[in-house]
Amino acid sequence: MAKRKKRRRNKQRIENLTETILKILRQNHSQTFNYKQIGAKLGVDDPSGRNQIIKTLKKLQVKGSIQEIERGKYSITSSVNYYTGIMDLTSKGDGYVVVEDLDDDIYIRHKNLNKALHKDVVEVYVFKRRKGGRLEGEVSKIIQRKRTEFVGTIQISEKFAFVETTGYNMYTDIFIPKSKVGKSQNGDKVLVKIEGWEAHSESPVGSVIKVLGKPGEHHTEIHAILAQYGLPYEFPSEVEEYANSIDTSIKDSEIKNRRDMRDILTFTIDPKDAKDFDDALSFKVLENGNYEIGIHIADVSHYVKPGTILDVEAYERATSVYLVDRVVPMLPEILSNNACSLRPNEEKYTFSSIFEISKDAEVINKWFGRTVTYSDARFAYEEAQHIIENPEQQPFIIPSNISLTAKKYEVQKDLAQAILEMDRLAKILRKKRMRQGAISFDKVEVKFKLDEHNEPEGVYFKESKDANKLIEEFMLLANRSVAEFIGKQKEKKAFVYRVHDEPDDEKIAQLENIIKRFGYKLNTRDKKSTASSLNKLLKDVQGKKEQNMVDTLAIRSMSKAVYTTNNIGHYGLAFDYYTHFTSPIRRYPDVMVHRLLQQYLDRKGSAKEEVYEERCGHSTDMEILASTAERDSIKYMQVKYMMNHQDQEFLGVISGVTEWGIYVEIISNKCEGMVRLNDLKDDHYRFDRDEFAVIGDQTKNMYRLGDEVYIKVKNADLVKKHLDFHMLGHRNEIEE
Repeated sequence: MAKRKKRRRNKQRIENLTETILKILRQNHSQTFNYKQIGAKLGVDDPSGRNQIIKTLKKLQVKGSIQEIERGKYSITSSVNYYTGIMDLTSKGDGYVVVEDLDDDIYIRHKNLNKALHKDVVEVYVFKRRKGGRLEGEVSKIIQRKRTEFVGTIQISEKFAFVETTGYNMYTDIFIPKSKVGKSQNGDKVLVKIEGWEAHSESPVGSVIKVLGKPGEHHTEIHAILAQYGLPYEFPSEVEEYANSIDTSIKDSEIKNRRDMRDILTFTIDPKDAKDFDDALSFKVLENGNYEIGIHIADVSHYVKPGTILDVEAYERATSVYLVDRVVPMLPEILSNNACSLRPNEEKYTFSSIFEISKDAEVINKWFGRTVTYSDARFAYEEAQHIIENPEQQPFIIPSNISLTAKKYEVQKDLAQAILEMDRLAKILRKKRMRQGAISFDKVEVKFKLDEHNEPEGVYFKESKDANKLIEEFMLLANRSVAEFIGKQKEKKAFVYRVHDEPDDEKIAQLENIIKRFGYKLNTRDKKSTASSLNKLLKDVQGKKEQNMVDTLAIRSMSKAVYTTNNIGHYGLAFDYYTHFTSPIRRYPDVMVHRLLQQYLDRKGSAKEEVYEERCGHSTDMEILASTAERDSIKYMQVKYMMNHQDQEFLGVISGVTEWGIYVEIISNKCEGMVRLNDLKDDHYRFDRDEFAVIGDQTKNMYRLGDEVYIKVKNADLVKKHLDFHMLGHRNEIEE
């Protein structure tokens, strides 16, 4: 009996053998395997197991699933069913591979992910599609990891540790050997690096490379946001040393190579808390009655030379990052706040677009090139706005908080007249843009008043007034004109464009469906009527409870603006040619534009398009990461602010409805949180997609998109940056 039992145990059947062999061969489809090699991968070395492998290989060969390349050596049958794409993991643990040349995404079950992580570049094998079914497959190879570093919370036990991550759609923890926990303590927020992933292991193995601090603490969470998106906080010492060694003095020998604009009235208008001023305006009345208006931009490319360690660092960063309590600059401070900052009473090297403009805002002539300028005054937006709102005030009275450095009355008078006349011209330029089909997105921007410990004392909204729009119009004029100058040349030149595609029809249809709920409609007959009706919508919702929600939905319906060498125009601005020329202190694409513009002004040949296309792609990617980090920092500060208001009732508007909860945005501070359906105790609520609502089974009570409701904070989670609300009821019920 004992022998029979032993024999039976040796003949134990290997589970899922056919599927496992196919998976091994698919993942290594360029290689051949014999039965011994497959057995080694499966950890099978007994005669019974080997026989099962041999028989299964023969069956698969007969079926045509695999082929015998040479005696006893097999590979997967050659197929066109392999694709390369980007893995998009869901919160449920399965995923979709997005392939550029396929109309449909390829669904990947969790068991077929084969260690692929979110946004990895993967090779995927697509199964034969069932009739009417979706494309489905499995990952056969990981071509490139999107990231190997992750932020998470470490849990340390006696013999090992593991890190739980959030925000990456990760379906596994990261195992950390005890020898690689570094100085981290149990519960710390850490940055870890994945160093390997064994074939039979459910979790990757990593090591702690940086301790960020205790979860929930301010600096921990801000540094965690930067680390999560791979954004550097400090400059390497060698980059700082290189930047500090640059000669930033203004030299006569260099001035001779530039157009001297130091005697022309010049000023800057920026936010009152700005530390770097990368653009200035000059104003001069010409003898023929026209105006000479200069848009002067810090000549960053004079200091940041191609191929230097400073240039490499700037390119890697590609953009400055504006978090709620700090700026992470693209360039070291010696350049961003000093040499390249157009500060008042200082001579600076600049790159300029200079226009002769008629009183009707028609551009008569234009000139581009390197200049030297001297800023006479620095205005905050509020100060310039004071002048615009008080045009009859003579003599010009300086507001008490103004930071003018030029104190002579005549200069003050000239500055006031320049601002007033440029405001008039800007309004004509803006009106013309709107007529041509530009879309006016003036979305409310949330700002925080912070105390010395970075604690939020209050919330305020930044709005765009005439002074902001004055600067915007002249920056747009410079950007558009530079792009036209290059783009319209007879011989095509490689250039960096900022393009914006037309909106997706499906997204516009979704927007239309939602705004009907509020009594609005769109005219989507053609490109111009769509833009015109979007502008009307954005104007009609101003000041209404649904404004921020409609603004957000309208922006989401738009395509994303990107950098590319392939010019398709800018739909949102209604420009056929557009680029970014005006902010090289904080955007690397502007540095590239300056270099290319000078190259073509010097009548040199075209740059290599493929080189700049790659740089454009990197710049776009980094811009998206930076804006995501900025949004996370705002969400973090909103949660922090609401922690101090947990006993307070707030009036909000329902900004989203899903099958798991109701999203409510507080009207007074734009903080958004969720009321979970499980927390609505008066009834059992179901999501009605067509009504954009949840409806109670018994009471038929309805909470619908756009409804005004009162809520109270239930939970404020700083680590997850999430707010949970208690629903108190509809506004009309509470206020009766």
